[in-house]
Amino acid sequence: MTSRLRHPLTAAGGALLLTLPWVASWATGLADGFGPLTVVSVAGLAVLGASFLLAWGAETAEKDVPRAFAIAVLAVLAVAPEYAVDALYAWQAATDPSKANLAVANMTGANRILIGLGWSGIALFSIYKATSSTGHDRSVVNREGRFRDAVKLDPSISTEILFLFLATVFAFFVPFNGGIDAIDTLVLVGLYITYIAIIIRGDVGDHDEQIGVPAYFQAKHRFVRIPIVLALFAYSGFLIFTAVEPFAHGLESLGLRFGIPEFFMIQWIAPLASESPELIVTAYLVNKARSTAAFNALISSKLNQWTLLIGTLSVVYSISLGSYGVLPFDFKQAAEIWLTAAQSFFALAILVNFRISVREAATLLVLFVSQVGIEFVLIRTFPEALAEQYSIYLLLAYSAVYIALGAGLLFSRRHDLRLLAKHTVANVRGTPLPEPERAD
Repeated sequence: MTSRLRHPLTAAGGALLLTLPWVASWATGLADGFGPLTVVSVAGLAVLGASFLLAWGAETAEKDVPRAFAIAVLAVLAVAPEYAVDALYAWQAATDPSKANLAVANMTGANRILIGLGWSGIALFSIYKATSSTGHDRSVVNREGRFRDAVKLDPSISTEILFLFLATVFAFFVPFNGGIDAIDTLVLVGLYITYIAIIIRGDVGDHDEQIGVPAYFQAKHRFVRIPIVLALFAYSGFLIFTAVEPFAHGLESLGLRFGIPEFFMIQWIAPLASESPELIVTAYLVNKARSTAAFNALISSKLNQWTLLIGTLSVVYSISLGSYGVLPFDFKQAAEIWLTAAQSFFALAILVNFRISVREAATLLVLFVSQVGIEFVLIRTFPEALAEQYSIYLLLAYSAVYIALGAGLLFSRRHDLRLLAKHTVANVRGTPLPEPERAD
């Protein structure tokens, strides 16, 4: 019985079952009569299931496509669920400017969840698994001192860290243009294209070995495997296309019903649905003592979201508008972008020595949870206008804390920062340096 539950087809079947209530209600027209809570539940489960199926299809496809093509396509697929919600609001902003704020909300929420819950949670889980079980994860380093055990990263991830740092520095300047414009698109998408070009040039190895559902499908004959991949892509695309809009609008209605602004619902609840498959998969990797692979996946996903997701919003907005336009947002959303960039800056400062300790992961988690919690209390306590004003002060204060902590770490780890640059150059040339022993 236990072996059957662990079989890859059990996981695939479970993801498929999550989507069936939405497919049935959409096909019969029953979804049109659902209340907000039912729509959010049924459509949200469909988006969750689609995220799993899409990820598995993309990973399975790596065996049948050139590496360069796989990298480019997988980058887009990795942010597809988040992008669907963002693109929806960017499109609607052409006729309803208030929707632009919701596009920013979902984008900043998804990025902060990925670091605040994803990076910190996976690091803490990795160390917990390594210290509480008989299994040994070579990625976890046990060091003397309280809360100093750490997850060790592969130096090959230095390219992603460096490009994330460049995108983060640029993101601080995005709000000064009054919105997301063509310059943001050119710089952020350009950074990602440059990153892809470097990865392709420096890549001389084979695909990473898959586990679970992708490994099971990859073991099939090519004439079976390719139709499976195409079916997963087509079905996931159908689910995202039909379920994302009612899911997003249901969240808006549900939030207003309980006195919670739609901005807060779209910023935190919607991204949790689309990010959860990736967090579950990375937790599975940690459970198999593959913490380095898990962390590499999360860092790569952050780079995808922080470049492609932001950079293409103005393109969607302009297409909907029928002419070139700047996706507008107010000062509250500018503060949200600054906080997101500041959190990214601090997180990258942590990783420059290719380590993340218990203390550092806990700091990321506490800062993230406390900011969201305090903002929720403000929303529930004060009138809307006053709560928004206090929220802006809160966002700016946390931004300052993140920047101060990050600057202090970078100063103390300036030697590691130079090593990071050397590793990136070495990776591009195909001659990576030995892994650094230093871990402050």
